[in-house]
Amino acid sequence: MIMLMEHTLIYVVLTLVGLCLGSFAGATVWRLRARQLVADKASGEKVDEKELKSLLPLTRSTPTTDRSRCLHCGHTLAWYDLLPLASWVMLGGKCRYCRKPIGTFEPLMELGVAAFFVLSYFLRPEAIFSTLQVTHFVLWLVAGVLLAILFAYDMKWFLLPNYVVFPLIGVGVAISAIQLISSSDVAATLMSILGAIILLSGIYFLLWLISKGQWIGFGDIKLGFALALILGDWTLAFITLFAANLIGCIIVIPGLLTHKLTRKTHVPFGPLLITGAIVAVFAGRLIMDWYFTTFM
Repeated sequence: MIMLMEHTLIYVVLTLVGLCLGSFAGATVWRLRARQLVADKASGEKVDEKELKSLLPLTRSTPTTDRSRCLHCGHTLAWYDLLPLASWVMLGGKCRYCRKPIGTFEPLMELGVAAFFVLSYFLRPEAIFSTLQVTHFVLWLVAGVLLAILFAYDMKWFLLPNYVVFPLIGVGVAISAIQLISSSDVAATLMSILGAIILLSGIYFLLWLISKGQWIGFGDIKLGFALALILGDWTLAFITLFAANLIGCIIVIPGLLTHKLTRKTHVPFGPLLITGAIVAVFAGRLIMDWYFTTFM
């Protein structure tokens, strides 16, 4: 009974924290976009002036020092307008002040991160007891928030900002260090991490060199490097690679057959890599067990 109450409390806390950090991730996406537009315009690139005007107030704010604003009317939002998921539901998905639709982006980010937090605990293969295990789990959750930002940003604007990718690499380095410290065979663990880097970053780097950046962006190479460090296992990296390309084929091939997509259509690969990595972590061991049981 005590264990049940303890686990229930953990799930409730993870859900609430996930909703809050999902809200933070959504706000960060818009702030990063605002700064990107300002930087692009300053460098002489052509930008969407209407989009820039709507996001300009966000360039004077940060996720921690300023209040969020409505992207339509620019009104500063009160605390009761910013309750994760609850405010969106109570307001019917509209701004309290101008009544224009807020959209589904924010609640989807909040629900997505919350689901990621809960599933990360529920599907974790081993219990969390030691300080290293707790630290590893917390770092994994932090990585999930950063991955949510990159997923959304790449889906919307086909770009993986270094402002997020570099901290993600830092988280990956910390996770790899924990894996090495807690490993009973440091050499084997190190080789597995290097194998993951070759699979998720090295292969794409070669494709980038061969195509001169036409087939794949350099941001995907950096993302692959970060994911390899986070996974720290070449078998999980292989599953990530396979799942990302499989999902891409499932999306792209029907689009090509129905002429909704062409060979020149830009398909962001970052979200596919991120999805593949999450599949690998949550179900990778099951996939490997099924494969060896069925075919070996």
